Amino acid sequence: MKFALCNEVLKEQSFAEQCRVAAALGYDGLEVAPFTLAADPMAIDDAQARAFGRMALDHGVEISGLHWLLVAPAGLSIVSADAALRQRSTAVMQRLVELCALMGGRYLVHGSPKQRSVPPGETRAAALERARECLAAAARSAEQCGVAYCIEPLSTAETDLVNTVAEAVDLVQAIGSPALRTMIDCSAAGQMEREDVPAMMRRWMPTGQIAHVQVNDPNRRGPGQGAMRFAPILAALREMQAAGHYQGIVAVEPFDYVPDGMGSAARAIGYLRGLEEAAEHD
Repeated sequence: MKFALCNEVLKEQSFAEQCRVAAALGYDGLEVAPFTLAADPMAIDDAQARAFGRMALDHGVEISGLHWLLVAPAGLSIVSADAALRQRSTAVMQRLVELCALMGGRYLVHGSPKQRSVPPGETRAAALERARECLAAAARSAEQCGVAYCIEPLSTAETDLVNTVAEAVDLVQAIGSPALRTMIDCSAAGQMEREDVPAMMRRWMPTGQIAHVQVNDPNRRGPGQGAMRFAPILAALREMQAAGHYQGIVAVEPFDYVPDGMGSAARAIGYLRGLEEAAEHD
């Protein structure tokens, strides 16, 4: 199984050093938050994007994909009543699709809860329709670039729009693009879903709707630093991989770094690789 580290965990280091450290710890890739590469990711040109991809490969990892898409530039929204703002936000999404492909990435994770939460005084239905239009445009770009664009279900503590995999699948099916998919974030799923994560994987992955998985605990720390058991999750992933229902990488995405970013990254990959080794000897 291949694991990527979400690079903001090491954001205080240069990108080259992030790549070196991730490889040394045993990760296969970095899942990149664009705001860690430039204050305004829209300033990254094609040559620079390719250079980031080569830099990762030179250090023994790949850029697997992008996430935290709309943090920068500031003020974006896919649900605002301001059509010009939505158009600007859509343009950012489309450019990030291009950058992802140029860097060698295969997917984008659209979380960005603040930029999709229902505005005060607006209805959820209106916000969802505006989001649908923006996501449909991003999906068209993803089709052209050969990458998957994933709408991420998030907990109600973060946003009031698209909180479960079922809701995400409804949105994906309404848009109807083969490039638009959804994903499972273990922390959010542990807070919002009625089923446990292994059961969800076995239910949703055979449908072809799940293009990515992020592993983290509902307490927002790394895997192995909370109550969620990841041995059954990895077992379900292996089962789905063997059946051809999931071919993606698995990304480690803690939010609360204990004891710090480096320690969190090291503990997570050691824990996950240990579970893999234990499973091989069962």
